[in-house]
Amino acid sequence: MQRNSRMKSLTGLIVATALLAVIVGPSTASAQDVAVGQATATVLAVLAVTATHDLVFGDVLQGVPKTADKTLVADAGVFQVSGAGGKEVTLYMQLPDYLWNSTNEDRLVIAFSSTGADIDTTAAGTPAAHGAGAIVDQDPHNLPDTNIGATDNILQIYLGGTVYPTVDQRADAYTADIILTVAYTGS
Repeated sequence: MQRNSRMKSLTGLIVATALLAVIVGPSTASAQDVAVGQATATVLAVLAVTATHDLVFGDVLQGVPKTADKTLVADAGVFQVSGAGGKEVTLYMQLPDYLWNSTNEDRLVIAFSSTGADIDTTAAGTPAAHGAGAIVDQDPHNLPDTNIGATDNILQIYLGGTVYPTVDQRADAYTADIILTVAYTGS
């Protein structure tokens, strides 16, 4: 019984000492300091992508290939990208292999050369008048990451291509979608 009484007294003493250490301990600290920092972010301008001119081949003769020149205003497919000037974007162009007629029963082969696109960051405005900052002869299947023009916050892509009609190509209007996907790279 005495032993239990001693154990209780010892346990009480240990608990009291621990409690005292917790209460007195922090008050004996010599000093404290606090700093406040901030989290900051600047959200960039929303990217806007517009197809400003279709890639136009015009009248095509059966069996005769026809090219739409990327430097001719009437022919070139033109895409315009606007966003935060000077910021880098990645460009991915999904190009068709065929144009389809109005009833989707016949197709017309289309091809894009490895030099079939130009990129202009100077907002020159027309394919025939690329600015001094134009990046010419780019592969439209593998466009380089490019900075949006810092002056006008615009980047333009000019696209050319060639169609290859067969000798018995069905007479009709042919179309296909060209899709440009653009995203900031973070650089």
